[in-house]
Amino acid sequence: MKIQQTSFLSLGTNQGNKLENLQKAIYSIANKVGDVLKISSVYKTDSWGFKGNDFLNICIKISTYQSPQKLIKSLLKIEEELGRQRNDSGEYQDRNIDIDILLFGQEIILSKSLIVPHSKMLQRKFVLVPLAEIAKNITHPVIQKTISFCLQNCNDSSKITKIKNTLIRPIPISEKYNYIAIEGNIGAGKTSLAKMMSKDFNAKLVLERFADNPFLPKFYKDKERYAFPLEMSFLADRYQQLSDDLAQFDLFKNFIVSDYYIFKSLIFAQVTLSKDEYLLYRKMFNLMYKEIQKPDLYVYLYQNTDRLLENIKIRGRKYEQNITSEYLKQIHDGYQCFINTHNDLNLLIVDVSELDFVNQEKDYKFIIEKIKA
Repeated sequence: MKIQQTSFLSLGTNQGNKLENLQKAIYSIANKVGDVLKISSVYKTDSWGFKGNDFLNICIKISTYQSPQKLIKSLLKIEEELGRQRNDSGEYQDRNIDIDILLFGQEIILSKSLIVPHSKMLQRKFVLVPLAEIAKNITHPVIQKTISFCLQNCNDSSKITKIKNTLIRPIPISEKYNYIAIEGNIGAGKTSLAKMMSKDFNAKLVLERFADNPFLPKFYKDKERYAFPLEMSFLADRYQQLSDDLAQFDLFKNFIVSDYYIFKSLIFAQVTLSKDEYLLYRKMFNLMYKEIQKPDLYVYLYQNTDRLLENIKIRGRKYEQNITSEYLKQIHDGYQCFINTHNDLNLLIVDVSELDFVNQEKDYKFIIEKIKA
């Protein structure tokens, strides 16, 4: 299980559009490092240790799965991406963004690349004032005193002024959603995306148990004969699984992500069942649907038919190899009808036809940013 740690960072800037620099850094940290939990007020200070423009400084509280060593590398990369240029003189200088690790849980780290707690934080009011605003009762792991106490006993006499401008905190996925359902046609990549999100965001993973259904291989050989028992068995299993898993929320997980939603039962039944069978099936479905928790976000992954057939071939399930483009189109039309007639769902449609989010990180990040937005 991944271990989530709390860290406090100091951000400063004295070049260009300073507020914009800070906001861009916050967004980058939220996208590439972890959840931003708190942001202090913005404080203006004189340059410290050299003559230069005034600085704007803040402190933020983050939650991350990255190790301290990985975290410092990520922050240095963010600085570089935002235009930070360093020299080897060792002297203080103007900078468009500076990000320092102040605290990482209660860890004490002394290495060539990283010192935590930050070695100079207790000498700097521009660090301690914003830090005390969001973490006054946190204990400094070396001197074993609270940040509030450290600020009161700081000898730095430099002037620090709170300004009126505020910064936007990106809302983490775990604060926005308790349950995300990912849907799509056969081969769209919904299971892959659900697994990736579960790993990256510490979410409880609910996967459809299609592999355990004894009627599925038989259905692809004789659809007319096995359509009704297949759809009924899927419906019963989906209802049981979602009822159990959604009712038993894991306290050690941030939210729930599933690679299906129970409404897919109705979509596939429309395609596979005769009219009389479908009417009977619909009565059973309606009874179960009332009892199932609705997702806070319903993500539909759209892929064109050629890509779907390619994906089905690559994953190599023997009983799927005779699926036709006509059958996939019918399934898509069923989803489209569902999407058009259910305005009560918080719906996100993502066209992944030209994306490879399993192998390309930028494509995966593109989807995650859409979900966050």
